Amino acid sequence: MKPVRLPAAATLALPRWALFALGLLYILPGLIGRDPWKNDDAASFGIMWTMAHGGWQDWLWPNISGLSWPDEGPLAFWLGALGIKLFGWLLGDVLGARVGTVLVFLLGALSLWYATFNLGRRQDAQPLRLAFGGQPEPDDFGRTLADAALLIYLGCLGLLLHSHETTPEALQVSLTALLLYRTVRYVEKPSLRNAALSGLAVGLLTLTRGWLTPVCLVLALFACTRFLAQPAIRAVRDLGATLAVGAVVVALWLLPAQLLEPYHQQPLNAWMDWNWLQLDWPSWASVKFFFRVGLWFFWPAWPFAGWAVWAWRRQRGVLHIVVPLAFVVVGLLLTLCHPQPEQGQLLVLLPPLAVMAAFGLLTVKRGAINAIDWFSVMALTMCAAVIWLFWIATLTGWPEKAARNALKLVPGFTPEVGWIAFVVALAATLGWFVLVYWRISRQPAVLWRAVVLSSGGLILIWILLMTLFLPDFNYGKSYASVAQQIAAKLPPGKHCIESNIGAAQRASFAYYAQLPFAGVETDHCDLLLLQDSIKLRDDREIVPQYRGKQWVLLWEGRRAADREERFRLYRRAN
Repeated sequence: MKPVRLPAAATLALPRWALFALGLLYILPGLIGRDPWKNDDAASFGIMWTMAHGGWQDWLWPNISGLSWPDEGPLAFWLGALGIKLFGWLLGDVLGARVGTVLVFLLGALSLWYATFNLGRRQDAQPLRLAFGGQPEPDDFGRTLADAALLIYLGCLGLLLHSHETTPEALQVSLTALLLYRTVRYVEKPSLRNAALSGLAVGLLTLTRGWLTPVCLVLALFACTRFLAQPAIRAVRDLGATLAVGAVVVALWLLPAQLLEPYHQQPLNAWMDWNWLQLDWPSWASVKFFFRVGLWFFWPAWPFAGWAVWAWRRQRGVLHIVVPLAFVVVGLLLTLCHPQPEQGQLLVLLPPLAVMAAFGLLTVKRGAINAIDWFSVMALTMCAAVIWLFWIATLTGWPEKAARNALKLVPGFTPEVGWIAFVVALAATLGWFVLVYWRISRQPAVLWRAVVLSSGGLILIWILLMTLFLPDFNYGKSYASVAQQIAAKLPPGKHCIESNIGAAQRASFAYYAQLPFAGVETDHCDLLLLQDSIKLRDDREIVPQYRGKQWVLLWEGRRAADREERFRLYRRAN
């Protein structure tokens, strides 16, 4: 017997305008006004910026102002570079590159919504018929489940930061959702057309972060066809077409790159080597990483998803469990077999977990839903209050302890009131109280009531951080001030800078100060920029060719917010 008994009143869809507004409130804060920070976000932007302002070779051989980066794949960087080309003159290069981030987020959200909608309107997913009628129509039921899945997806803690970065990981999670949708469509109606469209998603995923994940997901698709007892010969034929289309898409980059040899390089070998490095035997470290990070990374999706598997265990061959569960198993194995586990690999699990969580939500008891609601209200309201308290403390000095702790993280920073940011933060806070009042006073019976507060509260926290404390974050995580100091110390004339600095620092210095770093093929420069730690001796950290009296110190400095990192600019002695 199906575990779901639901009246039509519980399947009222969230208004389309509200869903759209929620998506904009989620994705826009953190994109507008934020500098590229000292992590993969700045490094990825550096590749996009180099492509947009460079030549054709930079598009085929990704690099950060001369620092080669052919590892993952160029698709995410192409999108950002196109954004700079098309919108940089109007929005600036940083925000222009992030236009692609918005489009990538929308692709993932729509793919997840339609995947859940198609699964939810199937006959094997419908709730039991009520004795006197009144059960929901299939389309209404599917639409409500899709709304719930999207709210759970937006409420996942692991997606929040990664979806706002200009990195391949942000594109990977959206393309995983697209492949999940195309897999649902293929399993519903096996055909060469649906297999080819799945191949398009596979090819795009391969161009984003290598072939390992998409090939394993294709194997998951094949496993679904076997579990659902579909004809094996047809499945092999169709999945062969999927792989063929995916290979054609990847060849659009690799074939010209191999033939034209940008900067006298051939990216295939470097790209394949990076792919093989993503696979190893499972280790205890990867298991600990998965459970330590996954516990909060997948919240609140994983409890509902786990309950869905248990609640539907007696219904064999139901697509809404088989397909997303196959994706989850593959994502889990890839994480456990990764030699250096990273959060980017966990992102692959988010779309299928959100889909399963929506179906688990159907069977959760009312008491559990109310408990989740109250936890969301109390915890998220308290977090918002703490953020406001610390912001007021940095401006007024009271409470003194809070002000001291907050300003200790950004030494030398002078807080100021940004009135536009203050108005946005205040409006978001008032909107949160309106949402809580609606939930408590109306006691709605709709299915998605259990997750609307979790998603809304997480969006509130993000808006407060990206408005009230955005200047603090930019000050503490941006290299703009250091770049300007280095540019002021460059000797006159045409120069070339050799350097050991990291990818994020190189991207920031090239963008903010247009420092003339050595190109991909340049091997001898008259200037040297070193990055090191003040806690280590040079003979333990700096390679031998960068030591000695042949280098004359021109400048030394660091970011005020970093007490360990140091930069030194040298000139080669004549």
